[in-house]
Amino acid sequence: MNKAKHKIHVYQILFLILTLAVMVTIFMFSSQDAEESSQTSSTITKAAVIIIDSNYYNEPPEKQKEIWDLASFIVRKLAHFSIYTVLGFCASTTLGRRKLFTLRSLGAVAFGSLYALTDEFHQSFSAGRSCEFRDMMIDSGGALLGMLISVAVMGIAGHIAAKRRKTKLKQ
Repeated sequence: MNKAKHKIHVYQILFLILTLAVMVTIFMFSSQDAEESSQTSSTITKAAVIIIDSNYYNEPPEKQKEIWDLASFIVRKLAHFSIYTVLGFCASTTLGRRKLFTLRSLGAVAFGSLYALTDEFHQSFSAGRSCEFRDMMIDSGGALLGMLISVAVMGIAGHIAAKRRKTKLKQ
């Protein structure tokens, strides 16, 4: 076997550390009770309600509640998707450069999905929180997107590096 395929690069160690940091962050968010979690997302929700309805503060209270609930739902689900996209990107980059349809790519997505499953289970032990299959699927979708972005970025970086090597050889 080619030993170059087994060489661990500095960027892989860096992304392993980042993967662990994201996992700890997710764990900490899941440890929050329902009230703490709502407070965490309410700042972003305040901005989202204005985007959804610029006339929000002039709406009747029942309409404001409807808008707030929708904005809060969107913010929370985007938070799930986004943090798992970061996790998928970091975990996938840790595995190194490769083609899209490989066991390592599948492994990166499976890792994100498995962590989402354990995260939802962990979250069910926090007061007022629950384990939701929908959230696990949103998290898995984020991990998939993160892996796709990682493979694309590494492919582009590899292509640029190869071009530079060819240019240097010609000189």
